[in-house]
Amino acid sequence: MERKDIDNLEIYQLSMKVGQLTYELAHKWSTLQRNTIGYQLIRSSDSISANISEGYGRFHFKDQRRFFHIARGSLYETNTWLKKALERIPKESHQINELIDLLHILLKRLNAYINYIEKKLNT
Repeated sequence: MERKDIDNLEIYQLSMKVGQLTYELAHKWSTLQRNTIGYQLIRSSDSISANISEGYGRFHFKDQRRFFHIARGSLYETNTWLKKALERIPKESHQINELIDLLHILLKRLNAYINYIEKKLNT
């Protein structure tokens, strides 16, 4: 069975979009804001797509599941940094709230994909 290219995988596309949007957001912040929240936000959001990529490239479903769980953890971390940004940088609330909404969509899709992997493990 031929595997789909990862660029066609919706959770990968969404995670790449989250990473790019967080980078663009944090890039315009002050030095203090970038050093305290921005770098952590960029790292955690980039970790989502990186772990989806690594999991997708694994042969065994158990390995895949492990990396998708790590991606989900990075998603939750990204959400936390965005909440901190909302408190500390209120002028960016519109963009931050859009990112939080996008993360909720990604979380639903990622959970569905993890459930798909779970079903494959049980068959």
